[in-house]
Amino acid sequence: MFNSLSATLIIFMATTGAVFSAGQENGVKIQFAFNGTTVVGLLDESAAANEFLAQLPMTVKLEDYGSTEKIAWLPAKLRQADPGASLTPRRGDIAYYAPWGNLAIFREDFRQSSGLIKLGRVVEGLKSLDQPGTATVTISRYVE
Repeated sequence: MFNSLSATLIIFMATTGAVFSAGQENGVKIQFAFNGTTVVGLLDESAAANEFLAQLPMTVKLEDYGSTEKIAWLPAKLRQADPGASLTPRRGDIAYYAPWGNLAIFREDFRQSSGLIKLGRVVEGLKSLDQPGTATVTISRYVE
């Protein structure tokens, strides 16, 4: 029996383009390739993430910043990043720190930080980033 709830759901899906699929993720996959290892990230759908994506591919030095994160200096600062933003990063978050213009990949949860903008998250291989030290990393769109 067709009822008003069914009609409302059909109208919602038709007008918003909503698609429901188990396990489907929105965003663009990227990869961090270094020392024969590939770490896969999924970028959020945001102006800052799109601007970061436009800089790819890039080769950077990924280095430890304390024991909490790995950082890399981008070739150009992101203009779409809101310096007034703040984020409480979680392990696996890929973020941009607007005051310095660097990329950060969080290896541990951290406190709320002003100027930190989430770009996405690591979805595969995060444990590879737990190794201390500096590595030359090529960041590019994900290739299967």
